[in-house]
Amino acid sequence: MPDQPLTYAASGVHIDAAQRSIRSLESAIKATYDDRVLSGIGGFGGLFAASFEGMARPVLVSSIDGVGTKTKVAAMVGDFSNLGADIVNHCINDILCQGAVPLFFMDYFGCSQLSPAVFDQVVRGAAEACEAQGCALIGGETAEMPGVYLDDEIDIVGAIVGIVDAEAKLPNGQARAGDKVIGLASDGLHTNGYSLARKALFEMGGLSVRDPLGDGTTLGDALLRPHRCYGRAVHAIVSEMGGVHAIAHITGGGLYDNIPRVLPSDLQVVLDRRTFTPPEIFQLIQRTGEVPDYEMYRSFNMGIGLVLIADKEMATAIVTRLGQLGENAAIVGELQDGPNDVQIV
Repeated sequence: MPDQPLTYAASGVHIDAAQRSIRSLESAIKATYDDRVLSGIGGFGGLFAASFEGMARPVLVSSIDGVGTKTKVAAMVGDFSNLGADIVNHCINDILCQGAVPLFFMDYFGCSQLSPAVFDQVVRGAAEACEAQGCALIGGETAEMPGVYLDDEIDIVGAIVGIVDAEAKLPNGQARAGDKVIGLASDGLHTNGYSLARKALFEMGGLSVRDPLGDGTTLGDALLRPHRCYGRAVHAIVSEMGGVHAIAHITGGGLYDNIPRVLPSDLQVVLDRRTFTPPEIFQLIQRTGEVPDYEMYRSFNMGIGLVLIADKEMATAIVTRLGQLGENAAIVGELQDGPNDVQIV
């Protein structure tokens, strides 16, 4: 017989610590609520009032994704503060491709053993990102699973639900040859390509997250820059100006795989590489890992985090307006008749 009775904590799961961590974040989470949120923290399900005034035919849009192995870089640096914003912004950008605005978000935090400090950084970051984008953080799951996750390893996933009027959903089927491709600058890798980046930089290159870059930051700083959210600027463009026929979020699959997802089978994208220069972090990855061009453009966003397919007559005005809204945007290519693919020339 054991000297002490077996408890959940003795097996490696600390329920009380998780509950204390959640309670400490209550004010940050509730700051994301408005009068449509009908339930508080701790329920078995989140309640959201399904009232969508001004929409003739509201359509719900949902998406789910994860931060991936960016969490490993955060552990190397010892800074998890951007990961919550990463997953919120990633999910908002995903449903933006259907023209949807976010309603509510739910997070999943998995680990081997809960670190209250790390948990606080991640969930607080998610709450702040939700509040900034008018999205309610309506629920979440904290999973402490020793034996499933490695020690000191975390996993972050997010699910989002948004809304769009059926008449405004994207792609709208109006893209034509001659339309312009507008690229909105990324802030770095965002949340994809980290397995390749880590292998190139740390395994093959022998570099450290503390190594300096030319702009005065460190390699760790560059790799942990948060995923940029394009929602407010692009929704302003769509509502004020129109002329946007499709939107592609450049995540896993890079430029080669993501843009064709929003175009018909008889249109191809031709990108002019002279119109954009990949930031230093991508150049460092390619040089250190000797990564071929095609693999770079299929694995990373290469400095273009979001692509708009815009009417050729309006593209220049849209770029100008995006600049006024704080986005670094440029016309980077055009649509041509041809098979559904991407050519970079």
